[in-house]
Amino acid sequence: MKYILGITGGIGSGKTTITKYIESLGIPVYIADDEAKKLLDTPEVIKELTDTFSENILENNLVDKKKLATFVFGNKDNLKKLNEIVHPRVREHFINWVKQTNSEIVVKEAAILFESGAYKDCDFTILVTTPEDVRVERVIKRDNSNREDVLKRIRSQWSDEDKAKLADFIIQNVDLEKSKQEIDEILKKIEKK
Repeated sequence: MKYILGITGGIGSGKTTITKYIESLGIPVYIADDEAKKLLDTPEVIKELTDTFSENILENNLVDKKKLATFVFGNKDNLKKLNEIVHPRVREHFINWVKQTNSEIVVKEAAILFESGAYKDCDFTILVTTPEDVRVERVIKRDNSNREDVLKRIRSQWSDEDKAKLADFIIQNVDLEKSKQEIDEILKKIEKK
């Protein structure tokens, strides 16, 4: 039996750091956001996006992510249209990826695991949380961003409280060593199933 472990968390929560730790244990990891970005450059997705949003999203015949963001940021209808184009393709790609792995546990990291409904394909889910002030500082440092922009991005995502209602496990990621121990315990529980 192969178990799919979904990992999510808001921007700056440290979900990528947690995922890299799991990957260091030899567990295959699928980064949904990275795969979605790759799919944006496929001819069929480019056509569907330009038909939906306009040719203005292109730069050198490829999707310019910043231009696309101007169409979807703060516009729920356009964001929904984008998700309807991209998410089914990411799901199909993930299913094929899982079939090709030989591990008993595989991980899917997705920023919007719950929002997209992708959690339904997972046997277990982990929500990585961190206090908002820590998240803001991490993102400012990582992206050379400003506090206002980071807070806007945080507010555009589901709250940790909403995500927690759907999560099987919750990790408060402030002390990385403690978080790693919690991951080890979760993996042991899954392996015992």
